[in-house]
Amino acid sequence: MAGNRKSRAALAQIRQFGDPVLKEESREAEVDDELRQLAERMVKIMHEADGVGLAAPQIGILRKIIVFHIDDKDHVLVNPEITWRSRETVTEAEGCLSLASMACEVERAARIKVEGEDLDGNRKVYELEGIEARILQHEIDHLHGYMVINRTSRQQRRELMARLREMQMES
Repeated sequence: MAGNRKSRAALAQIRQFGDPVLKEESREAEVDDELRQLAERMVKIMHEADGVGLAAPQIGILRKIIVFHIDDKDHVLVNPEITWRSRETVTEAEGCLSLASMACEVERAARIKVEGEDLDGNRKVYELEGIEARILQHEIDHLHGYMVINRTSRQQRRELMARLREMQMES
């Protein structure tokens, strides 16, 4: 029960589809103590909400910082940028903490290279494939005002919108 309460509290801090901040472009972030505190808060929210990644706009902060959990470790990436993506793509179901945890089919590059900084200002480079590549593409999309619903088919978008309306009417 306590875990469920924690999860609800974490989800309550996450902006949901329709919130205008989720459509905004984030600004470059500067590594300082305030950003380190933000990263710590984001990692905590990500875990409590049972997520594998979280972008600052999802908690209402328009800064280019993402947190993600891969290789059994938490990672923080400041000002991340996809510097290469494979031509090969993969379409899979993808959920989002800002979309009432609903999933939709999204086409993503199979492999990517991402560059950014860690919380010490050191340059970081990730070469990823599979689920790890999908997670970073998803979170970096948030920094540019895109959500999975923007990357899916028109038909699937209509279905998701209908389900979201139903959920709003029920609550």
